[in-house]
Amino acid sequence: MTKSFKPTESELEILSILWDKQNATVREVHEIVQQSKNIGYTTTLKLMQIMHEKGMVSRDESSKTHIYTPCFNKEKAQEQYVGKMIRTLFSGSASDLVLQALGNNETSRDELIAIKHLIATLEKNANQ
Repeated sequence: MTKSFKPTESELEILSILWDKQNATVREVHEIVQQSKNIGYTTTLKLMQIMHEKGMVSRDESSKTHIYTPCFNKEKAQEQYVGKMIRTLFSGSASDLVLQALGNNETSRDELIAIKHLIATLEKNANQ
């Protein structure tokens, strides 16, 4: 991942699509983006070209239709963003972030089970 990884909201939306699809053409990305916002094809194209220049995505130019692929995985981006969010919005408190997230969102039974499992693992590791 590039050191200056600071994608805009629109770039994050495109990255999210590319993470789900693994790679895609501008047309494929545009069709998905257009489902949630009114945006022109040329805007999507320009955003993806800028993302390529920034090193966020790679571009396979071997055929007429360019294929874009994210240059880093979703987990790395989540790690960076969550770390920054904890430091800036929650004064370094991961528990405040978790409490805010759980208190303001609907959490499924499966998610709660996974959270409980993670807490048990963290407690076990802390006691060793």
